[in-house]
Amino acid sequence: MRKLSQSEQEKIKLLTKNQVSITLIEPTATGLKKSIMDATGSVRSFFKENNIHDYDLQQQGPENKVIIPTIIHTGFETINSKASLYRPKTKKGDPRIWFYGLTKIAKPNDLIAITFFENTFQIFNLTQLEIQTFIDSNILNPFKELINEINNTENEIALELLTKLRKLANLGPIPSVVKADTSVGRTLETALNIPINSSKQPDYKGIELKSFRSKRNNRKNLFNQVANWKLSKFKSSSEILDAFGYEREGVFRLYCTVSAITKNSQGLSLRLDSDIKQLIEYSDNNEIGDFVVWTLETLHERLREKHKETFWIEADSILIDEKEHFLYKKAEHTKKPITSQFDLLIEQGIIALDHLIKRKTSGGVAEKGPSFKMKPKGIQLLFPPSEIYELI
Repeated sequence: MRKLSQSEQEKIKLLTKNQVSITLIEPTATGLKKSIMDATGSVRSFFKENNIHDYDLQQQGPENKVIIPTIIHTGFETINSKASLYRPKTKKGDPRIWFYGLTKIAKPNDLIAITFFENTFQIFNLTQLEIQTFIDSNILNPFKELINEINNTENEIALELLTKLRKLANLGPIPSVVKADTSVGRTLETALNIPINSSKQPDYKGIELKSFRSKRNNRKNLFNQVANWKLSKFKSSSEILDAFGYEREGVFRLYCTVSAITKNSQGLSLRLDSDIKQLIEYSDNNEIGDFVVWTLETLHERLREKHKETFWIEADSILIDEKEHFLYKKAEHTKKPITSQFDLLIEQGIIALDHLIKRKTSGGVAEKGPSFKMKPKGIQLLFPPSEIYELI
């Protein structure tokens, strides 16, 4: 795809501000003439991540073609259409897409924006359409209605959660349900009637909750993700523990932070290899060297899955009758992490991983991580501009 113009970049920023997720496709002169376009990698990823269509599961041939309703937006008017998603029997079944009626709104090398709402593709010419004009127009128009509906739908759950958090904050300090570092989060989830479990899914109707004590400058846990053992020299957490563990308080364990900018006391560091798209943990012991691997694709997927939308909730820790209480007072609302920034923050040491491995009395191994954690300043670098809500 060609480079975005400054005008196109500004239009995308405006759409992002209004919670509209899009992917872009660039029709060529040949494509418009033959009514055919390649479904590029970014288009396929958008479809897959939003549960629209998975080309990897689609068989070749016209009999396996998928048709999806489509509305083409021109601003004051719409055109009812349909999209054809298929893989031909020729040319290795390279994924294809076509929007019927596209030639009515597109010239070669215009950028066509694709979003998905109410089980329908909604498309428009990003290059030509005066998006700001139609959104700001005092005259009601189909494009403005679409943007408003998407915005309202995207914000509905967040507003519901925000209302609950404010009601909770107005109750004053809440007694901790457990005595532990994690109590600030567990107390909040209990107060919101969210079951405590180890699920990888976000906590509240698709929104992840991350709570922290306001007087601590602790790193924030992004997600846990085990290594890809098939690609790694070591094949289990037990091997990592055996190689680098130590005895403390009668327990053989490995509790440590591993960063890309320095090696820790066990001689462990991280290295990001962009060429092979892997994050590698290695030892300064030459006999061991590189010992575990994560694919960047997996880490990006976990980040998008866990933090598609997140409330980072700050609480005052208050001691009442020698028991910790929490007053939840502020929430920062983030959406749609920038995965390329994740790689940069790894390389800068702003995101690192923690090993939390120990030998159980039974002889087995307990592994709570590896936990990928981020320094507080990383929020503004990993996510688009956020919203901050005062709860009290």
